[in-house]
Amino acid sequence: MASFPVLNQETLFRNGTWSYRIPALLYLPRFSIILAFAEEREDLVDEHAKLIAMRRGIYNPITHHVQWKHMESIASAQLQDHRSMNPTPVYDEVSGKLFLFFIAIPGQISELHQLRTKTNLVRLCYVTSMDHGCTWSNVQDITNGTIGTEHKNWATFALGPGHGLQLLNEARSLVIPAYAYRILDPNRQPIPHAFCFISSDHGVTWKMGNFVEGEGTVECQVAEVHSCGRRVIYCNARGSRGARIQAVSYDDGEDFERGQRVEKLVEPPLGCHGSVIAFPPPTYVRCRDSWLLFSHPTDPKSRRDLGIYLNKSPLNPSDWTKPSILFKGRCAYSDLQYMGLGPDGSPLFSCLFEYGTRQPYEEMIFVMFTLKQAFPSEC
Repeated sequence: MASFPVLNQETLFRNGTWSYRIPALLYLPRFSIILAFAEEREDLVDEHAKLIAMRRGIYNPITHHVQWKHMESIASAQLQDHRSMNPTPVYDEVSGKLFLFFIAIPGQISELHQLRTKTNLVRLCYVTSMDHGCTWSNVQDITNGTIGTEHKNWATFALGPGHGLQLLNEARSLVIPAYAYRILDPNRQPIPHAFCFISSDHGVTWKMGNFVEGEGTVECQVAEVHSCGRRVIYCNARGSRGARIQAVSYDDGEDFERGQRVEKLVEPPLGCHGSVIAFPPPTYVRCRDSWLLFSHPTDPKSRRDLGIYLNKSPLNPSDWTKPSILFKGRCAYSDLQYMGLGPDGSPLFSCLFEYGTRQPYEEMIFVMFTLKQAFPSEC
């Protein structure tokens, strides 16, 4: 299957002196600014991560071109003697404050070590910016105040990764997807479950939502869906047994219904992170319920052939289309953003994803495409 054409393509991060993994993308439509984040590592090994790197782009909605600034490392986004991982940005449109959440792990302590010892050493941190990523605050470690003693019952936890969410509820709540390996039985292996960190006061305080119960869920993203006059928070998570897992919340991410397998979104062996974004359907569609877009490797045997899936009935796990291939070849993690209308009048999207010829992590490519390019039969 050939890959579909795109409007714009550019490599934002390429391995060299440093290696880059774990993309995160955030679009600020009011200012036509798009921010791309990645982990900066000594090499591709998780335990050799160091800082969070960023590139800042200015989007021209007339030419549909992005002018990218030089790459920089966010020096304040770190705890001493810790490595910074899983960039998860979110923007509060009310206060104008940009949050960059990440986890901080001491030295080269691995996730496997924490799972074996059942001892969580991860810290929940963020930095903020009031000038759209030009400058950043000092780091805030909110682990104790947000999670409290709960993390003592965890073997480890992590965020997203990828973009967070601001809801359209009265409080304009901020939502950061996460997952934790819970120690439910000291004689058994910890079990991962997705959940959300939520702020209803524009990031002044944060609390934990409840876990997605059922089959194990790890890396995840959330989207706000409008369905039949109701606002629903939709969670799509990496599964542990061959398929993605979805769950929905009717109380702004505090509680989720039991997770459901999404058989049409097949996971490669050991799974892979994927991205989900909600958007308004094309103007010719009478129903104004949200549609969903999902990006993920499409090969059930390996991380290959990044695909884009569409769901016009987001609460129905069986309504996902077959994927349109965005990029052929080795690929891995990705992050999507909705960017309004494209030059052909259909919804416009951007995607930052890991790609390579010999391995899936040689560079991170930014692309822009429209719904009509990806799914011409739907437009």
